[in-house]
This record gives sequence, C-alpha cells and structure tokens, in this order.
Amino acid sequence: MTHIDAGAELDPVHPVAPPPGRATGLSSAEVAERVARGEVNDVPVRSSRSTTEIIRGNVFTRFNAIIGVLWVIMLCVAPIQDSLFGFVIVANTGIGIIQELRAKKTLDGLAVIGEAKPTVRRDGVAAEISTSEIVLGDLVELGPGDKIAVDGEVAEADGLEVDESLLTGEADPVLKKPGDKLMSGSFVVAGGGAFTATKVGREAYAAQLAEEASRFTLVHSELRSGISTILKYVTWLMVPTSIGLVISQLVVKDDNFKESIAYTVGGIVPMIPEGLVLLTSVAFAIGVIRLGRKQCLVQELPAIEGLARVDTVCLDKTGTLTEGGMDVTELRPLGDADEAYLRKVLGALGESDPRPNASLQAIIDAYPDSEEWRCTESLPFSSARKYSGASFSEGDGENSTWLLGAPDVLLPDGDPALDEIGHLNEQGLRVLLLARAAGELDAPDVATGARPAALVVLEQRLRPDAADTLRYFEEQNVQAKVISGDNAVSVGAVAAKLGLPGAQNTVDARRLPAERSEMADELDANAVFGRVTPQQKRDMVGALQSKGHTVAMTGDGVNDVLALKDADIGVSMGSGSEATRAVAQIVLLNNSFATLPSVVAEGRRVIGNITRVATLFLVKTVYSVVIALLVVCSQVEYLFLPRHLTLLSTLTIGVPAFFLALAPNKERAKPHFVRRVMRYALPGGIVAALATFATYLLARHHYTGEGAREAETSAATLTLFLVSLWVLAIIARPYTWWRIGLVAAMGLGFLLVLTVPYLQDFFALKLVGTTLPWAAVGIAAAASAVIELAFRLVDRRVPA
Repeated sequence: MTHIDAGAELDPVHPVAPPPGRATGLSSAEVAERVARGEVNDVPVRSSRSTTEIIRGNVFTRFNAIIGVLWVIMLCVAPIQDSLFGFVIVANTGIGIIQELRAKKTLDGLAVIGEAKPTVRRDGVAAEISTSEIVLGDLVELGPGDKIAVDGEVAEADGLEVDESLLTGEADPVLKKPGDKLMSGSFVVAGGGAFTATKVGREAYAAQLAEEASRFTLVHSELRSGISTILKYVTWLMVPTSIGLVISQLVVKDDNFKESIAYTVGGIVPMIPEGLVLLTSVAFAIGVIRLGRKQCLVQELPAIEGLARVDTVCLDKTGTLTEGGMDVTELRPLGDADEAYLRKVLGALGESDPRPNASLQAIIDAYPDSEEWRCTESLPFSSARKYSGASFSEGDGENSTWLLGAPDVLLPDGDPALDEIGHLNEQGLRVLLLARAAGELDAPDVATGARPAALVVLEQRLRPDAADTLRYFEEQNVQAKVISGDNAVSVGAVAAKLGLPGAQNTVDARRLPAERSEMADELDANAVFGRVTPQQKRDMVGALQSKGHTVAMTGDGVNDVLALKDADIGVSMGSGSEATRAVAQIVLLNNSFATLPSVVAEGRRVIGNITRVATLFLVKTVYSVVIALLVVCSQVEYLFLPRHLTLLSTLTIGVPAFFLALAPNKERAKPHFVRRVMRYALPGGIVAALATFATYLLARHHYTGEGAREAETSAATLTLFLVSLWVLAIIARPYTWWRIGLVAAMGLGFLLVLTVPYLQDFFALKLVGTTLPWAAVGIAAAASAVIELAFRLVDRRVPA
C-alpha cells in the first residue's frame, strides 16, 4: 500500500481555490481514513524490472544451466585451467547484472521526473499530487490532454469531450455530462471538468494494461527475437552433436577417462554463444544510461532499436519545430469593426476558457479581460473543429456569440479575406479569425454564416535547434514530414525557414485522397501538410507504413495521441499532454527536439554493433559444431581442451566484441538480422573448421611419441587462432587507429602465451619444431584468403 501523509498530500507550490459553488472534494481527515483502509491507487507503475527479476533474468538462463553443469564436471575431473570458461561466465553475468541495475536506476529516476501529476481538489483547494496518491472518492480535475488515471463518475463538465480510443478502438470523442462514467486510460480532447474516483488501484479498468505497458522489456525486438531464433537452432544442433561427441570420446576411444571427459567438454562448451545474449543486454543498458544523461526517458527499451530503423519522421509543427509560446503581433479589424470593442471580445474569450491553449494564452496576455462581460456558454477548442467559441452577456443588455479559429475553416472558399490571410501565412505567421456567430453556440452548424470581424496575427517562436536536427535527418537519409493542424502555407513557411527539403510543396490535408495507396503516394511526394485532423494523422502514419516505411511520430498535443500510438515509434515532449506521454515509447524530458539525433545514433550504434559481434560469436558456434562432427565421423580424439577454446574465445571474441559493441556506428539498421548474420557465420565457421582439422590431421601424422598430443593440439590451436583473428579483422572494418590497435593487441596476447614458459604450461600450448608450425600458418593464410573471398561473394550475391 502506498503511504501518504494526510497532512502533506497536496503540492503546496500552486494551490488553487475552486470558484464559488463548486464541490470542495475530500477533507484531510477523509483522505487519512481512506489511506488507512488501503483505498489508494497503489498500482506499481515501473519503468524497469525489479532487482530480483534482473538477477534472475541474468543468472537463470538456458545456457548458464548447461555451462554450469559442465563447469562442475570440469572442476571434478580436470585442472583449474580447464574450468576457466566457468569463471568467465560468472564475470560476464555479473557485468550484465551491474549494467542493468545501472540502467534501472537511470530509468526509475527519469520516470519520477516525467511522471504526470493529476490535479486533485481537497479541502476546497486544487493541487497536483502523484497518481499513486489518489484515494477512493477524490475529486480529480480535468483539462485538455489530461489522461484519466482511475475510473470515476463525472461530477462537473464544461464541454468535456473524452477520447476512449485507446480502450475501445472508437476514434470519435465522447461528450461527457455529470453522472457519466469515465474509464482509466482514456483522455480529454476538449473542454474540462472534474470527476469522482470510484475505482482505484488494481480495480481500475486500465490498471493491469498500464502496468504491463510501462514494464521494462526487451521483447518485440527484431534483434532479440533474431538472437532467440539463432539460439533455438544452436540448441537443436548442439544436442545430437554433443551426444555423438560423448560416445566418440568415451566409448569408441580407449583413453584415460578423466582426459576423455575434459576433451568432450572442450567440444561442447564453444558451441554455446553464451556471451551474445549478455552483450546485447549490456549494449541496450548502456544505451539507456547514455540517453538518460541527455534527459531522454526510454519507456520501452526496444524503442532504441526501433528508432534506429526509422526512415521517416513525422513532425508536429507546434511544440516540435516551434516552441510552445506565441506572441500577438497584430489585430486587423475587418470592415467597419471597432478595434476597442474587438479587444474586449478577445479578452472575454480568453477568460471563458479555464485551460487555454498556446494561441489563446497569447491573446490573454495581449488583451486582458475587462470583467464587464459574463460568459453564459462556452465551446472549448477542438483539433477536429479547428475553432472555439463562447456566448456573452455584455452587461448592457446585449448578448453575442463569438467564434475564434482557423480562417479557412470558418470562411467559405473565395472569401476576399482569405487572400490577405494567405500573404500573412506565406511569412510563417499564424492567423486566427474572430467571427460573430449568427446562431446558437450549441447548434451543429454554428460556424455557418458567421460574420468575420478581425484577424488576430500570431508569431511563433522557432526552436533554435530545429534547423540542425532537420539537417541531421537529411544527412542520414531519413525523410522528415511536417504534419500540422495549422494552415498549410503557414506551416510551409516555418519549415522553409528551418531549411526542410521540399518545404515549398505544401498540401492542404482536406484535399488528400481518402484511399490509402493514393494517400501514400501523396505523402511520398510532399513534405509539408496542413489542416490535418487527428484521425488523418493516424491515417497518414498507416499510409506510410503500408509503403514499407518505418515511421516515427513526434508530438506534444492531445491531437497527436492516435498517431503516436500507431507509429512504429512515438516520441513525446516532456511538457506535452499526459496522454501523449502515456502512449509514447520515448519522452524527451528536456523538451528538446535536438535530442532525437542522439536517440537515433544510439539505436544505430546498438543494432549495427550487435550485428557485427553476433557474427564473431556465431562463427565460433559453427566451427565448433563442424569440428565436433568431423571428430565423430573420423573417430579421432577431440582437438582441444576447454582451456584452449577459452583462450581463443577471449582473444578473438570476448574482449574485442565488448569494445566493438560500444563503438560509434552511424549505419542505419537493416532488417533480416538472422539472415545477415548467418550469411557470414556459415562460410566463416565452415572454412575455419576445415582448416583447423586439416592442420590437426597433418600434425597427427607428423608427431609421434611423448608430447605428441600437446604438439598436435598446439598446431591446430595456432591455425584456428589465426583464422579467427582474420575474421575479427574483417568484422572490425572500416579501420580506425583503435580498431587496428585492438586486433594487434589480441595477436600480441596470443604471441605472449606462446612465448612465456609459465603461460605455455598453464594453457598446455607449445609449438614443436618449425615445419608444422609454419605449415599451420600457411593453412591459416590460405583459409583466411578463402574467407575474404567468400565474404565478398556473399556481399555481392546474398544482399542483406
């Protein structure tokens, strides 16, 4: 149960008393009583796995179990050198746990910063509290963009329209009146009000869904599912091969029992690409930590991977390319309208909306209310309508109804005022039309016949970092599409100022074809779209996806929620509405559009590098399986002890893979992970196995007498190391100074083992004579040339 101090549950920073006549909400004593009974909204909302789950997930894996059994066997029958692979696994698992715990700490810290705080009325005072502190019976206030945190019943409604599409799939907003039910998980699209909480905690309709959606997870990721597929095939291969190897070494050969066990385990252990899963987790965890330092909350970890695959970014203009605030630059009366009277109208309109949007806030700042007029009815702004309105009693017996919104929506086509508006839009200015309605405000056709009275000209503040971010996307071959509810010409002018390619081609979304394939063609051909409705934003995302595009959608307003939900990756601004933050996979807590390139770059680094190092791990798996099969078929002793393959894995895979996985990588992530990795792993592994086995057979005929077995193994190990080192050199391309240094350092490490007497004894590696060692080098060189040729043929014949 969440603990709440009843005397300190309200945020004292911004307490607001409700207007006279409104409900005062629960008292402090009633809150304390409900807390004592456990009637608290205590659903655990987590951005990460628990510590127990992290430890369990890293320790209790299929391959850790297999290696653990083999490790225990080796500790019983062989020297400690042959059990090194077990210590490596312990160290790797420890690293994985530590990194994921660091990522958890980062995620949990950011989640607290980005947590939405509903406004609750208690003791007659409205203040923000944590969602988890809502108690049964609380009076929760609502405004546009607010997500409904718990189930409840409407107590107050002022044009309250709620979107329940995330729960029911129905896109049309529902008008709510006092007494109507509200479901958690829905959100307010227009108007305002308050509701009484009737179900909290796990009883709330969407509580279980919310808990599942916010959980730290690595599922639904092509990378993770691809690795799982590979591991499944490896398991199928490993079981029969291991059985054959056991029979071959224990039954067919009349060797020393303990030595046979050691060589058998030496054949099984390298088949397991145990470090691949771990390295993927570590790479993702470090990605979360790096992005966390830039105030970027990754709510679903695969979003890092998803954004790396994105080829189209849909941007909402307001709040993304422009800052939230605006300034009124001019009021242009139309006809013989009196400007002083119009200022009073605008002041009254501003006062009529308790939750003004950015445009109306600018008007409120420019034209304060004179308090002479009384609002008798109001119509909140809606993204679907494109206008708001209010009816007033003017204090002198006169009554009037006014509308404020998009000129091209309120005015008929061909109206002379539209030409003047067009010139202003071309300068990137936003223009609202103030019009006097002819009918009642609640009439469905209230805008019909409205008489234009004035143009309100607003200037939008461009984000200083937007131009650089758009340039980055252009350089990375990511298309940027500006999708806005504003006038298309105005949006195009803003985009042109920021240097967006194709900004001159603006499209009014009201003229877009409804058929999906035709819409997709229009979207491919143009870059700027205005007068887009929330449902159209969703349709446009779907149309782009139907063309094979991977789409990211950014936004901060409630009108972006449907599109954010359907996009491959939804990105919300931290200052955006609670609803957008709830459905987005990535939240930019610093509200900086310039953080997006960092997210894209981090995703590309993770995916590109994991694809690289996966090839290293799987080449080892392939050559281990092939060598084991060759041993079984030819009925010879297995080539290596576990210590030999531990040394090879450490120098040609483990250490270099760690550095390569964390290196910069700007290549856009490509699909078909399994195919892309296996097309290199199969030829590389097969050639390495054949070359190693050829050296071994040659050594068996060359060496005789005492020490022959060690000399045979040493020659085979030399060949396998040199071939594996060449595969590493290929994977490390394109070369930089540190990549060359990394490959050279691994080569020097092996040379050290071959030349230092203590290390020779420890690893049982000693080259005997000169003939066969040089033959091993020659075979390795020939095999490396074949692998180089094979990789080039693969690139040409089997494109990714």
